[in-house]
Amino acid sequence: MKSPEVEQRQVVVIGAGPSGAIAAALLKRNGHDVLVLERQRFPRFSIGESLLAHCLDFVEEAGMLEAVQAAGFQTKHGAAFAWGERYSEFDFRDKFTEGKGSTYQVLRADFDQLLADQAARQGVEIRYTEEIVAVDFSAPRPQLSVRRLADGAEYRVECAFVLDGSGYGRVLPRLLDLDRPSAFPLRQALFTHIEDRIDTSSYAGRGFDREKILITTHPTLRDVWFWTIPFSNGRCSLGVVADASRHQGRPQDLDACLKQFVAETPSLSRVLQNAVWDTPVRALGGYAANVKRLHGPGFALLGNAAEFLDPVFSSGVTIAMRSASMAAGLLHRQLGGETVDWESQFAIPLKRGVDTFRVYVEGWYDGSFQDVIYYQKAQPEIRRMISSILAGYAWDQHNPYVAEPKRRLQVLAELCAMD
Repeated sequence: MKSPEVEQRQVVVIGAGPSGAIAAALLKRNGHDVLVLERQRFPRFSIGESLLAHCLDFVEEAGMLEAVQAAGFQTKHGAAFAWGERYSEFDFRDKFTEGKGSTYQVLRADFDQLLADQAARQGVEIRYTEEIVAVDFSAPRPQLSVRRLADGAEYRVECAFVLDGSGYGRVLPRLLDLDRPSAFPLRQALFTHIEDRIDTSSYAGRGFDREKILITTHPTLRDVWFWTIPFSNGRCSLGVVADASRHQGRPQDLDACLKQFVAETPSLSRVLQNAVWDTPVRALGGYAANVKRLHGPGFALLGNAAEFLDPVFSSGVTIAMRSASMAAGLLHRQLGGETVDWESQFAIPLKRGVDTFRVYVEGWYDGSFQDVIYYQKAQPEIRRMISSILAGYAWDQHNPYVAEPKRRLQVLAELCAMD
């Protein structure tokens, strides 16, 4: 019996989320044939609604900025932090690094659909409800076995290169045994969307700013924190992140558990006192992930398919888009006949920014970065440098707190604690 014909393509992108859509659009704009294979049907729910300003640099590069600006998403200019009666805020428009100072807080189902649709309008072919069940990278051209979820039929695709933007699906790490345990402790997020009914005039005597994400530290458990992300439709995303041990002795019912955490936090309770809890609470645990390598012969990993740190500074989509832009540029050169080095030109420079974020995530949980965030007498120039990192510019080596993050944070935290 004759084997089924193998479809020939130039580039296959796994996943139509932000990293996949951006990478596919950039490659298509450079004249390449791109096929995107997406397991789910869009729109679909995804967490990670608060974008960083640096994201829009890549949205603009991919020719999608005008569509995003016209979509009616909630404008975001920065981040606010609350701990008891302490309050601190950072405006991304006042930062050390040049670049965009505003971004959006988005319903990810709508945002991801918009990016995918924009890629399709630029000529990218996207096939939804199709999953990759096997891969073979032993030949010069990779082969993928694909199953159509609608009818179970399978077919094969051969291509020059594969970019994995599958996010939490982590397709190639699973199929190629690339997963490596994360060094971060096991934490769990409980989250929901609510009709918030926030009185913007009466929060901590300052007014609640819908143009900032609010990150609230639990009054007594400093490793427990909440996100409150307002949307443009009068709703918000609300979540709590805590170590597994912090859930012991709490209600098994997820709604009751999240409400208990909020009730223990007076400043947040005041913000949400009129809220309508109309959506069941979800849980996501063990989300931190890592891999043995970011690339191999015929493939590279993008965003969460490679590594996810923690949701505290909303860095996930930024890392995903940055990796997509870097990989698409490098692959364009490789497909044009240049010799490229994926380790020195992709993995190492990408990891520099990821490792910068890592230092500040670790500092958040050990309290040192919280000491800096909540310090009331910081020098304006230092605040601008920190604001740049919170805006997503974690690759700017001109910023001392990016070039030497661990040492600089340690010294700064000690100075704040001494005062």
